[in-house]
Amino acid sequence: MRLPVVNEELAKRIQQSEIDYFSSRISSIGERSDNPEGVEIKKVGNSIAFYIKSMPWGLFNSVKGFSEDDIDRLEEVINFYRERERRFQLEINPIGVSPKMFRHLSERGLFQEGFHSVLYGLPSKEAPELPPKIKINQINHETDFDHFAGVHCVGSGMDIAHKHHFVNNNVGLLNRPGWKLYLAYWNEKPAAVAVMYCSGSIASFTLAATAPEFRRNGLQTSLLKWRMHEAYRAGCELVVAQASFGSPSQNNMERVGMQIAWTRAVWVPH
Repeated sequence: MRLPVVNEELAKRIQQSEIDYFSSRISSIGERSDNPEGVEIKKVGNSIAFYIKSMPWGLFNSVKGFSEDDIDRLEEVINFYRERERRFQLEINPIGVSPKMFRHLSERGLFQEGFHSVLYGLPSKEAPELPPKIKINQINHETDFDHFAGVHCVGSGMDIAHKHHFVNNNVGLLNRPGWKLYLAYWNEKPAAVAVMYCSGSIASFTLAATAPEFRRNGLQTSLLKWRMHEAYRAGCELVVAQASFGSPSQNNMERVGMQIAWTRAVWVPH
């Protein structure tokens, strides 16, 4: 099977797959008792604005799906974050955009701050042959999830003392429809994590992290290949992912056969 070329129809499917997984992930945080993190999700036209009070980072305060059709709703988006005193990022994919839209963004005080890669590939029929020192398990119980959260924490550059945040904000994905969480071991020690979300015929590779002492051992390459086979087993037609442009994550994805669909523009307020 050959990788399909990117046309407008496929681009819309890839964009929607990201909106689906991100909406499910953020909703799972907001569904905790009394919504302690202060999650809000607001639909504005065809766009969706995400806000998490306790997490000021752009990833968790982003607008997805914005296009020329929502130009007249831009002020509503800006006011949503202004009322919460939060800087946000507007993620612009090359779908339904125009010079008029970009001029309007600029006139309203936004500028392009960076780029982000969107990649896609095919599921793999063949199960990967893992290196002898690597083992991968799917996480199905909260007892195993503790190891997952610890690796996710330190792999994200945080001190292990903050592990409870990663437990609280990700345990909602455990056994949630569409989600699969994986923990990779190096010589029987928890070393790397990865996540996959299946929606319709597309599997999204949504998260990956490796504990610093276990990097450069091929763990993420193994987890990518593992998920590509799991996507095949789930009946998916495509796998998709996002990565910082030119990053090791993007390089790993390209090495296992994924290709860049497009490079997203990230716009933020001055």
